[in-house]
Amino acid sequence: MSNPAPASPAKPPASGLAVGLALALLGSIAFSAKAIIVKLAYRHGVDAVTLIMYRMLFALPIFAAMAWWASRGKPPLSRKDVWGVLGLGVTGYYLASFLDFAGLVYITASLERLILYLNPTLVVLLGWALYGKRIHWGQAVGMLISYCGVVLVFGLEAQSQGGQAAWGALLVFLSAVSYAVYLVYSGEMVQRIGALRLVGLATTVACICCLVQFVVLRPLSAAIVAPQVLWLSVLNATLCTAAPVLMVMMAIERIGAGMAAQAGMVGPLSTIFMGIWILGEPFTLWLAVGTCLVVAGIFVFTRLARKAVGG
Repeated sequence: MSNPAPASPAKPPASGLAVGLALALLGSIAFSAKAIIVKLAYRHGVDAVTLIMYRMLFALPIFAAMAWWASRGKPPLSRKDVWGVLGLGVTGYYLASFLDFAGLVYITASLERLILYLNPTLVVLLGWALYGKRIHWGQAVGMLISYCGVVLVFGLEAQSQGGQAAWGALLVFLSAVSYAVYLVYSGEMVQRIGALRLVGLATTVACICCLVQFVVLRPLSAAIVAPQVLWLSVLNATLCTAAPVLMVMMAIERIGAGMAAQAGMVGPLSTIFMGIWILGEPFTLWLAVGTCLVVAGIFVFTRLARKAVGG
């Protein structure tokens, strides 16, 4: 998951460009590793409710500290902003994260990453549905290409997994929609209270929601899990949750959102590589073709989206 932040100047210095690109690449790879860690944890008999509870439990101190740091010397939030933070925390981080974890029970990490990679197209579609914003014909072509790639990869999994693949893909797609809702509605608040403060507060809300969800839905005895689950959850909370959030935000400050997004295209490729290497997921020609279609479609989409905004 990536987070909005003010764009930096169009032509950063050479040193800032190199650092920014490195941060964007590392952040994208770290984000993508989340699915791998979740799939590894599922091998130890844990369920989605318990696993996401541990992820958010270990991430909570980090995000609470982030919210405190970004709030220093700032005026208190208005009642409107408090409700806004609560709503964005529930939709953008709690619901999106839980649906993603639940979907990964049924589908491969590769398909999960390709579905989540459609997020920019969902933001544009929501803008069209909610605000009547026009979709450029070139953007529509990019969306068509990328969705064809996802359908191709999904079809391969559906042949072997059947209805489970369909259910898992639907859950992950709803996760992407939930995060797109966060992006659509967070723009105004980012300008008003700042990106780092909003991310820290909203993710803190999400962490608390996941802890409450576990207490309500599971007996406390369910918290007894294999030691491997705990270590994987610590890794997920730090390397794949808090660290990439900061890295991507720092990258955007140095090279701008557009270039950071292009560097993020390494995400699906890194997930597929790690899925094959670490999880033993199968690699086929059709998976390669589907991935190329998704990446190419998003590349076309984002390029033409920026041209449409600029023109």
